[in-house]
Amino acid sequence: MSVSGSESALWRGRSVPSFRETAASNTRGVVPTRDEIAVELAVARARTAVVPALTTYDLRAYYGSTEILHGVNLAFPYRQVTAIIGPSGCGKSTLLRCLNRMHELTPGASVKGRVLLGNQDIYAPDVDPVALRRKIGMVFQRPNPFPTMSIFDNVAAALRWHRVVRRHELADRVEQALRMAALWDEVKDRLHENALGLSGGQQQRLCIARALAIEPEILLMDEPASALDPISTGHIEELIVQLRSRYTVLIVTHNMQQAARISDYTAFMLMGELIEFSPTATLFTNPSDSRTEAYVTGRFG
Repeated sequence: MSVSGSESALWRGRSVPSFRETAASNTRGVVPTRDEIAVELAVARARTAVVPALTTYDLRAYYGSTEILHGVNLAFPYRQVTAIIGPSGCGKSTLLRCLNRMHELTPGASVKGRVLLGNQDIYAPDVDPVALRRKIGMVFQRPNPFPTMSIFDNVAAALRWHRVVRRHELADRVEQALRMAALWDEVKDRLHENALGLSGGQQQRLCIARALAIEPEILLMDEPASALDPISTGHIEELIVQLRSRYTVLIVTHNMQQAARISDYTAFMLMGELIEFSPTATLFTNPSDSRTEAYVTGRFG
């Protein structure tokens, strides 16, 4: 996955080489570290199916001096749905927030390690975090439409903020985003009504439309259906499955049945560590780690 020249405003630094490239050019014969080898293996496994869209290298997250994530090495496959599961407090949401630099917005929070979008380090000092979040969108646990805005303006706000369309293109882009979120047919005759008049499930799809409007490469979803009723949850799950044809989707969920239904890959986390990452069918039917097996069979969590 390459970064086009049009993204120079986001990526003003040089590409970060992989450790293979570094080792190949290293005349001192330095041996790769265990973490570097672990990441290369994760990337290699992902490449047997698809190219990684996003890769973490020894990712560590902190609140003050307390380490919350402990050296997570993970390659998220391109245009696939990856579910992140694990008990409460295991670091799932923190991991997600590190992937588009929202973690650092919390006072006292910090990150170490690298996160690569393609082959670019998103934590490089010359990366603009706001521009980055155009590439890596986020949908939160509870619907959060802008309360004073209409349905139309909720979607248009993202386009106006990032100045990605001309005025005469705005209506078409709003319609396109609402269609991608499977909401257009339900709201096309009430676009100028307040967004809070929508049901909870419709509000969440509106938030997804808002995230999709600026055409991100990756969509992060933090338990997007946990506050919804079963019918609305079904709509969100159907939408996620459809979105993977155009986007890389990462979803945090406490619902293992949901992970099994909609994801291609699943990562299991425990106490801030990545325990296992594999195709979803494999993780649920033939896990390689006893802790994963205990969790997915309901023996703890």
